[in-house]
Amino acid sequence: MQLEAGRTAAVTRAFYILLIAVFVLAPLFVVVAVSLNRVAFTAFPPRGLSLRWYQAVLTDPQWRASLTVSLWIAAVASLLAACAGTLGAIGLHRGRFPGRDALVAGFLSPIVLPGLITGLALLFFFARLRWTGTNFALVLGHVVITFPYVLRVVLGSLVRETATLEEAAMTLGADELTTFRRITLPLARPGILAGTIFAFIISFDNITISLFLTAPRTVTLPIRILEHVQWAGTPAVAAISSLFVFLTVALALVVERTVGLHRVVGEETVGFG
Repeated sequence: MQLEAGRTAAVTRAFYILLIAVFVLAPLFVVVAVSLNRVAFTAFPPRGLSLRWYQAVLTDPQWRASLTVSLWIAAVASLLAACAGTLGAIGLHRGRFPGRDALVAGFLSPIVLPGLITGLALLFFFARLRWTGTNFALVLGHVVITFPYVLRVVLGSLVRETATLEEAAMTLGADELTTFRRITLPLARPGILAGTIFAFIISFDNITISLFLTAPRTVTLPIRILEHVQWAGTPAVAAISSLFVFLTVALALVVERTVGLHRVVGEETVGFG
């Protein structure tokens, strides 16, 4: 009886998990299906299957220009966030000083703050510096919102044994640079890679910060999508959104294989040893 009850409970849990998965993923399947429409208007189910809209977005100069802008902004912002987040994580992991927890909470605050508030604050800040409407301000804004993810993941990679291994290396005669290169960096490398990829995804997909800080002639891909939804509404939007989904899933799989998504969103990165 107990075995049968256990099997029933397992089947019930699996059923509920399946329902949740369908509820979460169904909109994505709808977007992909709409992108395959043969007709020139949004329709679901698709009125015939065609890849014409993927060809349209990949050959249209405006879409390609916006894609290029988003790619280089995401690349630069994620690299800067990786450098700052890695150094910050190492410093916070090693340091034991008053106010450390408050400092960590401050660094991670852009994750929980609404994007509208962050974008408005950055707009006021850069306006005082007369940097508004520049690509420099746009990249820095993306660094602000991506830096916490790198910090969080790298902190999760630097386990409590890291400090012990560093002390052991120094005891055996290694200097600080050698210890960092041979001990700290290899331990943090999976987190650095995963954090950089996650920062790239966040930056590439961001629209709130870009709306506040973008230059008049700089149109990122999310902003281009928003404009197209407002004024055109063809399945081209579904096609470029599907490409977003495919890219995000591919990068998320890389993160999962390198460090695990649970380190990005789970509790392991909250405890800092």
